[in-house]
This record gives sequence, structure tokens and C-alpha cells, in this order.
Amino acid sequence: MSSFTSRLPLSRSAIDRDDVSRQRDDLLDELWADASTLVLPLHDGSAPLRTDGSLALVPPFPVDSSVLRVYLGRTLPDERDAGGTPVVAVVVDERTVPGVGEVEWVGLRAVGAALPARDAGIFTEALAMANWHATHRFSPRSGAPTTAARAGWVRIDPTDGKDLFPRTDAAIIVGVTDADDRLLLGANAMWAGKRYSLLAGFVEPGESLEAAVAREVHEESGLRVDQVTYLGSQPWPFPASLMVGFTARVAEGASTQPVPDGQEIIDLRWFSREELAASLDEIGLPGHASIARAIIEQWYGGPIEDGIEW
Repeated sequence: MSSFTSRLPLSRSAIDRDDVSRQRDDLLDELWADASTLVLPLHDGSAPLRTDGSLALVPPFPVDSSVLRVYLGRTLPDERDAGGTPVVAVVVDERTVPGVGEVEWVGLRAVGAALPARDAGIFTEALAMANWHATHRFSPRSGAPTTAARAGWVRIDPTDGKDLFPRTDAAIIVGVTDADDRLLLGANAMWAGKRYSLLAGFVEPGESLEAAVAREVHEESGLRVDQVTYLGSQPWPFPASLMVGFTARVAEGASTQPVPDGQEIIDLRWFSREELAASLDEIGLPGHASIARAIIEQWYGGPIEDGIEW
């Protein structure tokens, strides 16, 4: 793992996804009868966090047959676990769950960077799968209600029996610099102009990642870039993205005057490292769980202490 990738909180994982076991029709019932199985409850995108900063993984508890369960795999050995423990995510309608105890229900954005590697991987995988199920209740082919199968990793169209598999949307995110090594940051319209981040966007059909970088930067800022360099990637299950990180440089001879598109991006600013440090009491930066934060801090040369909390 590269030094940059090791800094991406949601790319960490300590679980064997165990694809082979998913093929057993009775797997979830078997695991539910096994007291050693660990269960992660999810409610409205949140999971229970214990006071020690770890996820509250509990033994199986009674659930209705209509409740969504997804087999996440088996743990790998770490300081808390000898490995091989099965883990299942379950989507619950309320936060009263047997065995959870005193917890705080939290979102992945808020705690992803602080979770142990195993918990970060489990939460990210569970949330991504729960979001996929929530948005694929009906077949795109026939419109008929679909049913979950293969331990939660497939939904089936009842009209033709065909499998529908989970999808991930590729998106690029890019740290754009100029000849003076200043970093370009933009304010999205939904942030009221007070939070600045990198330029990003979804990859379009028939488009390479590198072409998406050049297109998105030009669409959002009017700038032309080259020297597009891959850094690393991180899952971002909000609801189903894979953020692919790059750096790029304004092309030689091209204008360095950014022009926001006025719809998605309402302001664009170049920052030197000194200017960014001096602005932290005025602007917010991306959260510590995001790849955007990792790219900014790599350019900056180290961790950045937040001024405004977002």
C-alpha cells in the first residue's frame, strides 16, 4: 500500500469478504444461529459507537424475515480478534437493539477517520450495501419489486429471475496546482461559500479517468490542465461512489484565472500554503474521513488544524 493510500481512512479494512460462502442459500440463517457471529446494526445510515470509540458489534438478535441482512465476511486477525469471525450487517427500524448497551449512533463521515481499521472497513462496506439495497428495490428492466439473495449481495428480478448486482459510481477528485504550486479550492453552492474543497465529478460513460479529470476541471473552473497523476482511491458510500484521487497542473501557456461555473461552484481561489493557513478561521475544509482532505494535506505537507468545524 502506498504512503498516500495508507492515509485514506475509508480504504482501510481488516475483513475477508468471503465470496464463496455467499453462494449458500441458508448462510444467513446459519450465522444467525451462531452465537459467535458479530452483527452491526444500521439505522438511517448510522451505526452504534461505544464509549471506547469502537463500533458496537453485537450477537444475533431476533429479527423479522423482512429485515435486510448482508453478510460482510469474516474478520482478519488483529489485536482484538484471532480472525475468522463472521460479520453481518442488519438494517433496523429503530435504535433500540438488544445487547448494544450505552452507545452513540453516529454517521461514517463523522467517525470514519477515528475508527480502528476493522471497524472502518465494516462500516464502509455495510453502509454501501445498505444504500444499494435502498435504491434498488425495483428492477430497472421490468419495474417489478426485487428480492435480496446470496447473503444480501444480489437482488433478483422475479419476472425473469435475472440477478442485479451492486453498482459503484466512479468519480474523480483532483488537486489542481499552478506553476507556483498554489492549490485551487472551490466553494460549492450548497456550502454557502464558506467551505472550500477540491474539484470533483462523476466519470461519464465511455470516458477514461484522466479524461474525466480534464473535463471536470474545465467545466467547473474554465482551466485547462495536464500532468494528470493518479494518487489513490477511496470508497465513499454517500450513496455509492468510489472517489479516485489525482493531481493535475495548469497546462503551460494556459490561463490561470479560474472562472466558477456559477451553478455548482460559486467561488474559486488559489491558495499558497501560507494563505491557506491564514484563512482557516474564515473557511472550512473537507472532513478528515474524505480523500479530499488527504489530497489537500499531502500538498500542504502535513496535517492541518481546523479553524471552522464542518
